[in-house]
Amino acid sequence: MQTIKYQKPERLLIKNANYLDPAEGGPRQVDVLIENGTIVRVEHAIDGVDGAETIDGTGKLLTPGWLDMHVHFREPGREDEETVKSGCAAATAGGFTGACPMPNTEPAADTRGIIEYMIAEAKGTPVDVYPIAAATKGRKGRELSEMADLIEGGAVAFSDDGVAIATAEMARRAMEYASMFDVPIIEHCEEPSMTEGGAMNESAVSTRLGLPGMPGVAEDIIVARDILLTEITGARLHIAHISTARSVELVRQAKQRGLPVTCEVTPHHFTLTDEAVASYDANLKMNPPLRTQNDVDAIIEGLADGTIDVIATDHAPHSPEEKDVEFQAAPFGIIGLETALGLIMTQLVEPGHLRLEEALHKITLAPRNILRLPHPKLAVGQVANLTLFDPKHEWTVEASRFYSKSRNTPFLGWTLRGRVHAVINKGFLWVSPDV
Repeated sequence: MQTIKYQKPERLLIKNANYLDPAEGGPRQVDVLIENGTIVRVEHAIDGVDGAETIDGTGKLLTPGWLDMHVHFREPGREDEETVKSGCAAATAGGFTGACPMPNTEPAADTRGIIEYMIAEAKGTPVDVYPIAAATKGRKGRELSEMADLIEGGAVAFSDDGVAIATAEMARRAMEYASMFDVPIIEHCEEPSMTEGGAMNESAVSTRLGLPGMPGVAEDIIVARDILLTEITGARLHIAHISTARSVELVRQAKQRGLPVTCEVTPHHFTLTDEAVASYDANLKMNPPLRTQNDVDAIIEGLADGTIDVIATDHAPHSPEEKDVEFQAAPFGIIGLETALGLIMTQLVEPGHLRLEEALHKITLAPRNILRLPHPKLAVGQVANLTLFDPKHEWTVEASRFYSKSRNTPFLGWTLRGRVHAVINKGFLWVSPDV
């Protein structure tokens, strides 16, 4: 785990950067002068600024800061795996200036105190934390959480992530109450009666490997259930970490019918298939599990045609003691904040599945639109909320370079292209020592 170092310069000058905002088009070459965290000049060329720390943006892209709307920071309860501060460090290194921690902490994030604590812990970092609160108390699916109080504390959406909201009736009630505040229900779509004891995708591969399967239809059933509930409640529904071809098609049809349904996908679900599990590496165990090539192809098609709105990492840290066991005994989940850009560039942009502007839209504008958060603007008087990266920088994924407390990733040793150079937000500056 690397120790992160933030600066807070009074004056910062970014020179010769190509600015690309999916909301505006572009790119356009700019110099940007920032004073005490606020943008004071945006011009084609700015020279002769005394006392300014200068960053050379030649050959790099400057964009609005990125938002990951699905992370797990493990605090409170499992600070050995991750804390809000270490999670924010990993987010910064990955280029994200915003992150939405999920509520499956210990205890669950179902009280205003926990929500406010998460936000407060991030204040000394360049990352804005927007917590997702539990939809039901203790995430047990029996009683709704105190939604109004949680929103006043800073929650931006509700989810029982880690599990689906337990029953259709409770999901309906959650949607009805959430719609009163115009916040989405974010659903982990899994019918537990079909996946209990499962370790990987149910397929010919699971049979060959002798591992208990988790059928894709278990996801499809809850996606279909919740789309029907959205239709009768009018509530906004966001499907987390979509993974099956059928679920993508269900969302596509819902959008065509004008329903307020959105969804996200993780980099590992558009990169890997269940064939990778043949190594029995527990870092390939996640929920939803890695699916088939047909599912991956459908996900890429859904990203390209706009059915899939957002790319989110589902950053899920685990300790080595938990992951370094036999596959079936290991917990689900991998870290993802620090490899997200490299996988997006290498697996989506370079093969031509998405244009760079489209990929950026899915980590900047789209998640903020779904959560009703303001989109950062490159304009005089605005808080500087920016990410600077080199889309062509080639690097190798090494555990020793992570800022996360955890190391559970299947991408160690992979060569990726696309590396974050600097992050600016809330008056803080972080410059990568590795580029």
